[in-house]
Amino acid sequence: MRLAHNVFFKLKDSTEANVAALVAACKKYLNVQSGIVFFAAGPICKELNRDVNDQNWDVGLHLVFDTKTSHDNYQDDPQHVKFVTENKPTWAGVRVFDSYV
Repeated sequence: MRLAHNVFFKLKDSTEANVAALVAACKKYLNVQSGIVFFAAGPICKELNRDVNDQNWDVGLHLVFDTKTSHDNYQDDPQHVKFVTENKPTWAGVRVFDSYV
């Protein structure tokens, strides 16, 4: 069964440059692990601001893994660890949503 891993980052300073830098870091470090069948990272779509839209984030990361085991391996992958180490100081918050798909 595939596993969807969706992460929403809120930045301490959400300037356009900082948002672009985090998106670039996601693409550099988080799209290289085995078992990824879908990858996307990008900024919030501020134009969609209905009552049901959560607007309390800046960058979304969306991964689908072929198995939960691939997801678990990704969490310990050196590239993922490096991404977290380098970027965590810029985050005001992180929300993670995992589901089988």
